[in-house]
Amino acid sequence: MKKQKTKKTLIFNKMKLLVITAIKEFENEIKLQLKKANVKTFSFREVTGYRDSTEDAVESNWFSSEMNQTESVVFFAFVKAENVDMLFKLVNEFNEHQKTLSHIHVAVLNIEKSN
Repeated sequence: MKKQKTKKTLIFNKMKLLVITAIKEFENEIKLQLKKANVKTFSFREVTGYRDSTEDAVESNWFSSEMNQTESVVFFAFVKAENVDMLFKLVNEFNEHQKTLSHIHVAVLNIEKSN
């Protein structure tokens, strides 16, 4: 964490850890949203997502398998606290316009210490 000195107190630039998950098809959209939210550095990885569909109604579980797997992506980014709200706004707008059940999911974690 970087410190900025003021006359009376020390202020810490608060960093947050963003974790973003989505289906692989949303990869480019996530990269675009990160850019719009001024997140210049991030990591991502392709992963296999799993969903337990045993409790779904038979009509909605077309393939009748208990575990469905999906090609997915996960992104990690350390960002300034002030950039978090913009990213959430962009993701929420994107999700609202989706006609599919799949969405982009974002979680934010506080960073206690960093170097």
